This record gives sequence, structure tokens and C-alpha cells, in this order.
Amino acid sequence: MTLSNDALPGASEAPGTPDRTLAGRTMLISGGSRGIGLAIALRAARDGARIVLLAKTGEPHPALEGTVFTAAEQVRAAGGEALPLVGDVRNDDDVAAAVEAAVQEFGGIDVVLNNASAIDLSNTDQLSMKRYDLMADINVRGTFMLSKFALPALRLSDNPHILTLSPPLNLTPHWTGLHLGYTMAKYGMSMTTMGLAEELKGDGIAVNSLWPCTLINTAAIRNMPGGQQLIQAARSPEIMADAAHAILTRPSRGTTGNFFTDEQVLREEGVQDFSRYSLGAPEDQLVPDIFL
Repeated sequence: MTLSNDALPGASEAPGTPDRTLAGRTMLISGGSRGIGLAIALRAARDGARIVLLAKTGEPHPALEGTVFTAAEQVRAAGGEALPLVGDVRNDDDVAAAVEAAVQEFGGIDVVLNNASAIDLSNTDQLSMKRYDLMADINVRGTFMLSKFALPALRLSDNPHILTLSPPLNLTPHWTGLHLGYTMAKYGMSMTTMGLAEELKGDGIAVNSLWPCTLINTAAIRNMPGGQQLIQAARSPEIMADAAHAILTRPSRGTTGNFFTDEQVLREEGVQDFSRYSLGAPEDQLVPDIFL
């Protein structure tokens, strides 16, 4: 079933129907203390979902808004349950403990959202190996490990999903030549989607990626040189939250191995007008995201 645009008066009201809900579902999110991850958590919370937040920011950061604890407060205020956990997706023990805590606190795991990601768009000459390792460890290893450790719990869910915020595998040389280190890290996340979708078909676990068609107003963009100007031609994180909700409420056995874009998903839900997500610039002046 789809909804018309008339049924969607604002970005806060995502596509969906009463039987397309995350009520009572447990979602384990990496890095969900702000930005797109938090927006997805809040959309799920409005259904009454249970959100486990694994993030490094336990204390206020001078350059980043929010902590895992303020995010949990927002989740509860939105109508969901929350379990905030300070931890690093690069650390085996932290990830294993987060999976165990989700099962202990809420009885299982229905959704894994691989949201944590590091970005550095430097070319090869300028990219330090420390930054290269950070991107490889968070983006690729963290995505693989969180998905892997959650598999036993996901197999017990009646509609299990793994959703990773990573792009389609666009092998046009432009993207590898532009920022090789970051491209390899993000494509490693996407290869995890492709591989796990094939590997887990028999288990009925949906494994998909989601990527925005335009820049999204996040701290990563705002903190880049010229970022404050860029976000004027970006969309709000709510477009990703609405698209993620639509994916995660679909039957897992019929929704796997996809590299979705936010616009594609919402069009499938009947949405035609995306202007409600824009932050000021006309739709034809928004900045396209990379990798598309």
C-alpha cells in the first residue's frame, strides 16, 4: 500500500500505514547520538520502538552537538524506549556488549542500523594513515562486526533487517580518483551489504544500503570548509529517516540486496514532492551527494 502526497503534510509524518510500524521492535544503532542516525531513531521512536544507541560521545563535545544520553532522552520524549551505551564500534568488546545488552534489556534485536562512519575527502598525498585507518576501522570493520555479532539475535526475529548507510557500488573511476581512501571505506560498507544479502538469503534477514540523493544537513557537512554555505543547498535528515522507516517496515524476505536512495524509496511509497525536506534552496539547486 502507498500513501499520496496529500497524506504527508510534513517531514515529521513519514510514509507508512498502521500495519507498517516499528512498534515493539528493537533497533541497535551505531553512532546514533546525532544527525541521520538520531533522525532514524526518533522516527522509529514515534512508533514505540526500542532503541539501543551505541556511540562514543558520552560527554559533550566542543564541536559536536549531543551525546548518547541526550539522544536517549529525545528517543523517550518521542515515545520510544532507549538504552544508551557509550562504546566504540571499533572495539570488539564494546560491540559484543552492546548486542548482549540489547538482548538482555529488550529480549532480542530486530534491526541493526550501521550508521557510524568517518569521512575524510583528502587525496592520497594528503591523507594520513591515521585517518585512513580510522575510516577503514569504523566504516568497514565496524559495519562488518556489528552485523556479524548481531546475527544470532536477528535470526530469532520475525522481520529482521540490517540497514547500512552506504552508497551504490558505482565503479566509475571518478569516485576512486577523487578521494580514494574514503571511497574504499564506504564501498567496503556497501560490499558488506552485497555479501551478507547473498549469504543470509536463507535466513530471511534483509540486508540493504540507503544513500541520500542530495547533501544532508549533518555535523560532518557543517564542519567541512564552506560547510555552512553547503547546508543551505542540503536536505534535512528527516528524508533519510522516512526512507529508512519505509524499508524497515517492509517484509524482510522480499526486501534484500538493494542499494536504495532516499528518493527512490519514498517514490515507491507514493511521495512526489520532496521540497518539505529542503532547507532553503529550490529543488533544482540542491547539491547532489557523491557516488551517484
